[in-house]
Amino acid sequence: MLERDHLEIVRAVEQHGSLTAAAKKLHLTQSALSHAVRKLEDQLGVAIWHREGRSLRSTQAGEYLLAVANRLVPQLLHAEERLVQFAKGERGTLRIGMECHPCYQWLLKLVSPYLAAWPAVDVDVKQKFQFGGLGALFGYEIDILVTPDPLYRTGLHFEPVFDYEQVLGVGPQHPLRHAAFVQAEQLADETLITYPVAIERLDIYTQFLMPAGISPKRHKPIETTDIMLQMVASGRGVAALPRWLVEEYADKLDIAPVKLGRQGIAKQIFLGIRNSDADIDYLRAFVELARAHRNQPR
Repeated sequence: MLERDHLEIVRAVEQHGSLTAAAKKLHLTQSALSHAVRKLEDQLGVAIWHREGRSLRSTQAGEYLLAVANRLVPQLLHAEERLVQFAKGERGTLRIGMECHPCYQWLLKLVSPYLAAWPAVDVDVKQKFQFGGLGALFGYEIDILVTPDPLYRTGLHFEPVFDYEQVLGVGPQHPLRHAAFVQAEQLADETLITYPVAIERLDIYTQFLMPAGISPKRHKPIETTDIMLQMVASGRGVAALPRWLVEEYADKLDIAPVKLGRQGIAKQIFLGIRNSDADIDYLRAFVELARAHRNQPR
């Protein structure tokens, strides 16, 4: 009863909000799409949408069908792409989703040796998820998710591939520069520079400041690592970053790492994959390469 065209229609209506816009997206006339919608609802015996003027709002059945469509259509598209690649004699493209900003610098150290070892495989990196990568992995938009904060779900496997320490990056004149470690209270008068991520997903807050009941004087989100560390080096604030990243930039900028608390904050980078893809050779090879570079961050 259900066909792929039906799922495409449900997704298009949800994305564009009206039959007119959805018809344009699907390269159909509005009358043809309206007929297809009526026929689908008649076949199913249940309404998929509530009509509100020119707009459509999903019923409970429609919400369920949309969830099915959002899960299946990307898988079908992915399968078609893979089959086309096989037909051309290609191995495919390894699509990597980045769920943490500084992980990109870590990833760059792996891409060159990986491409050299797998000349028939391309690499595509996507950085727009910002802690929404789990859905992209389930939806077959990516093949590997790079994250420091894995969310374990049935059907997924997360492999720890790199250990690191989260530290405070400070500039040349900062009074904490030569401290053995920093206490949370010492950041109460600081400008804290972070990536544009929700506070509840920032380790500097969840593992350091919030348990002590401390907030920085000012919180300034900056998306680019280079600009963030330029700001730190110029005395405009401090930033919580991986130790290896601060030490690497210290070769170019006058910045230094300071331990966060007496015990420090230990972190790991994980690679998440679908269990069903665990036997794909070029995907498994990337995970093994990352694991082999575990103690070689620089």
